[in-house]
Amino acid sequence: MVSKRSLGQPHKKAAPSYGKQHKKAALSRGKFKKTVWDYYRANKRDFPWRRNINPYRVLVSEIMLQQTQVSRGEIKYKEFLKKFPSFSALAKASNADVLMAWQGLGYNRRALYLKRTAEVVVNEYKGKLPSDPAMLVKLPGIGAYTAGAVCAFAFNKPVVFIDTNVRRVFIYHFFNNKEGVTDAELVPLVEDTLDKENAREWYSALMDYGSMLGSKEENANKRSAHYVRQSKFEGSLRQVRGKIVKHVTSSMRQVTRKELQKALWETEGRIDLAIAGLQKDGIMSVRGRMVSIKA
Repeated sequence: MVSKRSLGQPHKKAAPSYGKQHKKAALSRGKFKKTVWDYYRANKRDFPWRRNINPYRVLVSEIMLQQTQVSRGEIKYKEFLKKFPSFSALAKASNADVLMAWQGLGYNRRALYLKRTAEVVVNEYKGKLPSDPAMLVKLPGIGAYTAGAVCAFAFNKPVVFIDTNVRRVFIYHFFNNKEGVTDAELVPLVEDTLDKENAREWYSALMDYGSMLGSKEENANKRSAHYVRQSKFEGSLRQVRGKIVKHVTSSMRQVTRKELQKALWETEGRIDLAIAGLQKDGIMSVRGRMVSIKA
C-alpha cells in the first residue's frame, strides 16, 4: 500500500528507509540529482503552462494532459484558456460549450469534471483554488496525482507525487534489474531527492528528463507493477463515444439514435452502448430515442 506521502501529502523531513534495493541509490543521490538538473538546464522544454503560472492555468493543464499527448495538449490548452480564462468564466459556461472546446482531447468527462471543479471553487472557495492536497482530492475528478502536481506546480509546495515520467526516471536509475516495482518502493526515493526549496522546477526537470528517457531508452515503466498497456483507440467504443459528443455538440440540439447511427456509420448496438456510457458519465441526457448534452 502506498504511503500517504505518495498521495500528495506535504513533505516532512524523515530518515530515508531504502532497504537492500536502495543502498546504492542513497549513496548516489547527489549524482542522480546532478544528472537530472544538468539535463534540464541544457534541454528545458518551453510550455505555455510553465509561463504566467497561476492555480487555474496549472489545473487546466494537469487535467488536460491526462492521457493526452503533450503536442496536442499544448494547442488545445491555448484555445481553451482563450475561451475560458478563469475559474469564473468556466463556471458560467454551458456543458455544451465546454465540451465543444474540449473536442480532440478525448475522455470528455474530464472537461465536465473541470467545469464542476470551477463551480465549487467559485461558490465555496471565493474563486481561490485550495493549496492543501487533502482538500484538492475532494474536488471533482482530482485524484492523488493531480492534487500533488497542482500543489507543486501552482504553489511550489514540496509534496511527493508520481506520474509516468517520474516513475520512469526512478525505475531506470534505481531498479535496473527488478520487475514489478511498486510506487510504494519509489516513494522514499522521490521524497529523499525532492528539492524542498524549488519543488516546481525540480518536478519540471524530472518530467523533461523522463520524457527524454521515454524516447531514447527501453520503457522502464514496463517494469512497474502499475504498468497498463493503453488499449487501441481506432475502432473502439471510446472512439464512438467521442464521435457522438462531437456530433451532438456541433448540432446544438437533440438528435435521434437513428440519426447518429446514420451519421457515424455505426451499428445500433454500438450506438446504444456508447450512449449508455455517456449517460452514466453525466455527459448525455436521454429521453426515449432522443439524446442531448446534459445541461
